Amino acid sequence: MAGDSIIAEVRKTRDEWANRFNYDLGAMIQDARERQATGGRKVVTLPPRLAKRNGASDQISRTGP
Repeated sequence: MAGDSIIAEVRKTRDEWANRFNYDLGAMIQDARERQATGGRKVVTLPPRLAKRNGASDQISRTGP
């Protein structure tokens, strides 16, 4: 299936990129931010949206012991 080959390629690329930084998340984030800043595209940062509250969903259901 074509989708499987695309997913495999994305995962391979992601793994190669992470391997370049020895899977150091901080270094990976720094690299991503640097590439974003020098990429030449406009970056838009939106303010966070407040979550809507609607009664019953405010309750936390817990199951188990």
